[in-house]
Amino acid sequence: STTPFQFEMSEPPDEQIELLRDALRYAEHYLGTLDQRNVYPNSEALDALDEFDEPLPIEPSQPSDTLAMLHRVGGPGTVAQVGGRYFGFVNGGALPVGTAARVLADVWDQNTAHFVMSPLAARLEAVCERWMAQLLGFPQETAAGFVTGTTLANVSGLAAGRNEILRRKGWDVSESGLYGAPPIPVIVGQGAHAAVRKSLALLGMGDTHTQVIPVDDQGRMIASKIPKIEEGTLVVAQAGNVNSGAFDPVGEICDRVHANSGWVHVDGAFGLWAAALPSLEEHVKGIDRADSWAVDAHKTLNVPYDCGIVLCRDRAALERAFRASAEYFQWSNEREPMRYTPSMSKRARSIELWAVLKTLGREGVVTLIEQLCSHAQNFASQLHERGFAIHNDIVFNQVLVSCDSDKETQRTLAAIQDMGDCWCGASTWHGRSVIRVSVCSWATTSEDIDRSVQSFCAARKIARTSN
Repeated sequence: STTPFQFEMSEPPDEQIELLRDALRYAEHYLGTLDQRNVYPNSEALDALDEFDEPLPIEPSQPSDTLAMLHRVGGPGTVAQVGGRYFGFVNGGALPVGTAARVLADVWDQNTAHFVMSPLAARLEAVCERWMAQLLGFPQETAAGFVTGTTLANVSGLAAGRNEILRRKGWDVSESGLYGAPPIPVIVGQGAHAAVRKSLALLGMGDTHTQVIPVDDQGRMIASKIPKIEEGTLVVAQAGNVNSGAFDPVGEICDRVHANSGWVHVDGAFGLWAAALPSLEEHVKGIDRADSWAVDAHKTLNVPYDCGIVLCRDRAALERAFRASAEYFQWSNEREPMRYTPSMSKRARSIELWAVLKTLGREGVVTLIEQLCSHAQNFASQLHERGFAIHNDIVFNQVLVSCDSDKETQRTLAAIQDMGDCWCGASTWHGRSVIRVSVCSWATTSEDIDRSVQSFCAARKIARTSN
């Protein structure tokens, strides 16, 4: 007899196909009810998740029953970030073509360490690498590695920079490690993301050797405050401040750093995509002169999670950072994906990224990002008209909002999150409590903005009456 996990492969795998049909039906129900449900799960849905907390089953279950439970119990417990009224954590949505391509990629279950493991995925990585350079205006020889997210993309770009700086000083990290290596001066802005600090720490470049540069009122690094650059300095600039969305003056920073054989890495999780827009050219001037960049396709570009990308103008430097060999490796004359990331085995992220870029084209990418920026401006304008304070220049997709006092802001946000019409997060900006609005989803409409503004106003009323 067969178990629930075995299929008669001499005939079509009917059971597997039926499971996929079940999943499609559940997905159809989920998407069809998004507008009627809370953006964040209510207390009943959260309590229901306790049903998952059971001992490890002894006996096998029917796969269809497992999937049904996941839909019945798990679906209501999800955060509806694929809808149009989720504005938290710059999470982005998922374009339908990306989701559909992801399903195909999951069915194919490709491992992309070597070309020989998945010629398709490796070839699409090469195509996406070339398209990304063209889209962002980077040198055509730019190399790309496809990783989980910007944290690992930052680790990758900074590893390439660290190793290259040391190589120029006659030190090979792969052979000698960091024991006794020449110190590398590191410079970051005061508004650097936590992922940058985490990446530097993982690479053995902690706070002691990191100099923090003051920023202006929008969170941009003040280039004139950078002291005399020592030879071989590693500087991390930012494209899209996590709160304000502002951009560091990367071109000016590159001029100073490159004059002293340094390396400029750009943390551009959601903001690097601005380089694709002629209308935002002034904000990203000179960004193409950096040495490495980190970006998430699952944020602004709305590729399904997870899809981070490291880009490096020096292909050899990126390859040297992840050099590895073993008797069983099988190299080819094609582009080998594992040469460009810390991971060896990894899923085929290039499939859904290619699908989104192919479908949108340059004009579609520009339209998508301009739409996000326009919605952010509309959001800010409507809130300002209704007496909310806006704390940042709306240069991209971020809006920082507050009420008359920190206490009222915090209570208003709590009410917004509890009401469920939309979801935003909290932050602190220049010592003030603020509500952080991140407009990231292709699915957001003008009606979603109007509805969310109404929620803000209703929540503020609740906050004021609760005093």
